[in-house]
Amino acid sequence: MAEERQKLLDEEGDISSSGPRNESRPVKPMSALCDPRRLLHRIFVLLFMCFLGFGEQGGSIKTLWRELGTIIFALFVCVGQVVAVGALLDLFWLMEIGRFVFGIGGESLAVAQNTYAVNWFNGKELNLVFGLQLSMARLGSTVNMNIMGSVYNRVADLVGSTGHTTLGVSLMIAGVTCIFSLVCALVLGYLDKRAERILNKEQGGTGEVIKLTDVKDFPFQLWLIFIICVGYYVAIFPFIGLGQVFFIEKFNFSPPEARAINSIVYIISAPASPVLGFMVDRIGKNVIWVMCAVFTTLIAHMMLAFTFWNPWIAMSLLGLSYSLLACALWPMVAFVVPEHQLGTAYGFMQSIQNLGLALISMAAGSILDNKGYLFLEVFFSACVCLALIAAVMLYFVDYLRGKRDGSWPPPLTPLHHSLWSVPYDIITNHAP
Repeated sequence: MAEERQKLLDEEGDISSSGPRNESRPVKPMSALCDPRRLLHRIFVLLFMCFLGFGEQGGSIKTLWRELGTIIFALFVCVGQVVAVGALLDLFWLMEIGRFVFGIGGESLAVAQNTYAVNWFNGKELNLVFGLQLSMARLGSTVNMNIMGSVYNRVADLVGSTGHTTLGVSLMIAGVTCIFSLVCALVLGYLDKRAERILNKEQGGTGEVIKLTDVKDFPFQLWLIFIICVGYYVAIFPFIGLGQVFFIEKFNFSPPEARAINSIVYIISAPASPVLGFMVDRIGKNVIWVMCAVFTTLIAHMMLAFTFWNPWIAMSLLGLSYSLLACALWPMVAFVVPEHQLGTAYGFMQSIQNLGLALISMAAGSILDNKGYLFLEVFFSACVCLALIAAVMLYFVDYLRGKRDGSWPPPLTPLHHSLWSVPYDIITNHAP
């Protein structure tokens, strides 16, 4: 069996999912770019993973469904751009349907992107990979924030008006990125299926299975991770959505200055995320980094709320802590749940995050209208405090989990240990 697998690895031209192999054909060793065991090939795959969600502003999902599901979700994103047609035709109801479909595809595509990352890079590189994916997502957000206004104005000059036609054409231009995401999904699906044939992954049962019944089996650590995710992100995205007017009213910034400082979180996270992800990979101790990121974010919000210091300081601090948390938090899901529950766990985490963002965004708007920005910042600080409490609890719960066997010092669990030098199964002596 081992010889057969090695021959499959060495004879790329003879690889197929069924049918006899041709023993008379000459052996052609794979290049580093084509061999899924090699780092160069995985970096090539990572490029398509990163760009998979660039255009993005229950059942059973096994190995086949990971590839097919990603393509379907990317198609939803493309179809969701019917919003542009609704704008062209001045049909608001069609725009609402388009955004609904786009949301279904975009959020599901993010889950598929996470499961791809864990499948290809589970282990010492995972924090860096999540950092790179975040970097590309934030790059897309930054491009959208700074380019689409110019695109709209340029189209308005060409069309000669600023009505619904101009909006529709601008959205159709932006829709090109959705087509690019679909192309990445197709290429990524082919590469993933090819790797499964070469490495014989299907026989190992490495595919993710998404079942809602898995929720009852989630460990307590995972629920704490969910709380951290919601408590933290609701203090980031809604704040950025309301931040421009905040900087104009409190700090007397001009609109261009307010836009610039409001986008600094995304601008910093684009280059910082992969660097911080690499650092977490080398050092490990994800839960410690999460606590540091949440605490630093709390300091940044308190500076914005209770001082008149230059807000560039607080926003820069917010950008760094946001990048660090994303690199350290999302990979922790793969450390605390079995591989067959990863799709369910990431999907549930994404759903809870978006539900929290939707509810908190409405609450933030109401607080702003009735109480003002000071109360709004206190509210965001309270949300971050909830995330900090959950992070501290996660640290101690995970520590006690490692101490359970009665030995001293207690064995280090994946959330505390450096994953760079010691594989997960050596740390815990069993599969996740």
